[in-house]
Amino acid sequence: MNSAITFDNSYRLLPEKFYSAQLPTPVVSSDLIRLNENLATELNIDLNWLRSDEGLAALAGNALPAGADPIATVYAGHQFGNWNPQLGDGRAVLLGELLSAQGDRFDLQLKGSGPTPYSRGGDGRAPLGPVLREYIVSEAMFALGVPTSRSLAAVTSGEQVLREESLPGAILTRVTKSHIRIGTFQYFAAQGDNEAVRILADHVIERHYPEVVGQQHPYLGLLEAVLERTAMLVSSWQQVGFIHGVMNTDNMLLSGETIDYGPCAFMDAYHPETVFSSIDTHGRYAYSNQPGIAQWNLAGLAQSLIPLIAESEEVAVSEAKSCLEKFGEQYAQHYQFGMGQKIGLSSVDEQDKQLIQALLVLMSEEAMDYTLTFVGLGEHLTGQESQFPESFAPWLSRWDKRLDVEVDSAARMNGKNPRVIPRNHKIEEVIQAATYEDDFQPFHELVDILREPFAGSHVDSSYALAPTELQKVRRTFCGT
Repeated sequence: MNSAITFDNSYRLLPEKFYSAQLPTPVVSSDLIRLNENLATELNIDLNWLRSDEGLAALAGNALPAGADPIATVYAGHQFGNWNPQLGDGRAVLLGELLSAQGDRFDLQLKGSGPTPYSRGGDGRAPLGPVLREYIVSEAMFALGVPTSRSLAAVTSGEQVLREESLPGAILTRVTKSHIRIGTFQYFAAQGDNEAVRILADHVIERHYPEVVGQQHPYLGLLEAVLERTAMLVSSWQQVGFIHGVMNTDNMLLSGETIDYGPCAFMDAYHPETVFSSIDTHGRYAYSNQPGIAQWNLAGLAQSLIPLIAESEEVAVSEAKSCLEKFGEQYAQHYQFGMGQKIGLSSVDEQDKQLIQALLVLMSEEAMDYTLTFVGLGEHLTGQESQFPESFAPWLSRWDKRLDVEVDSAARMNGKNPRVIPRNHKIEEVIQAATYEDDFQPFHELVDILREPFAGSHVDSSYALAPTELQKVRRTFCGT
């Protein structure tokens, strides 16, 4: 089968203990739901081929593109704090790695492509709803400037998937810089396979952190680099009000990208303890807990790297702990700077931090919509009519005075505060229409709207409104 994808499969060159060779399971029939043409162009994939019958067959797992060498990868993980010694790609197949037009390396994975040796009794398929959710949210996150996996295509499978009910199936083509997880390191470390940990660490350094090559202590350098990138990632989540919902170590990538859009959600009314995921019964992954959980997960990576960091375990543990202790400060720096930009500040000092915190307290007390509060502040700054409770008056006066010494505040805020986000109720409306009415128009419309989240043209759009009481989604589900 000919194709215009330039595969260059480096992970497949690692020892076989890192994966299992696995072909996708063919589907009965398939139709293209949506093709991400901009991403395809960035990845140097020929659009005419992707739109062809051959391209559709590849996206559905019914045929392999030339150069693909499909595998399912193995990993472990802490799931809601509980250790699982073996997980793995239970419903996904990594077709291979490709090189973009700029020479950057990306994984190309089919999600929902059938069972693998790691399926643990599952069918390996994906219902339509979770595929649409991931397509919508991952592409919205990209438009918001959040590091993320992306969606190249979504196709129907022509099959029914049995969950709580019989649902139409679909397959997502997911793109990431790699699918290597903290849990991948934990899998081999738990077995005492230090050589495998070293091989994996060297692969990650070469692939994601070449600046570490040649350092006196490269594996400590790797930990430091992943920590910094994770601090930036979680800070970006917090700034847009995103709640991941399932921050297990098997869902944290070494590349620093967001992955796994199962029970995720964006906050409507601001409250730091917000939890949506139906399986997060104790609120472990609540909005306010995300930075601390990220650090906890990084401790799992650090523990896996201990044998590589130094010959002396005592020295290695001390070095790793010192590194982990930097996370809080690094996260705070990224978060405070980003939040400062959201209220028009070019820099943030201690008084500014207090100003930001005072705003968040007010937002929580008044149950203000997180996204629309910042949009309203931008309108207030430019003299437009905006509605705030009376309790905001002292804060607004204080903020106005602070901005007297700033320039370009309005432009800074406009580029930082989205007018539209993937609201839970809008996603649910899309899924319902596609699943039960075979109507994909709402899906396409939502994806198109979210491509330009900062556009002023959205001001009067229904997509820019907070949900009504009846529209509020209080629980999200994994749906896998």
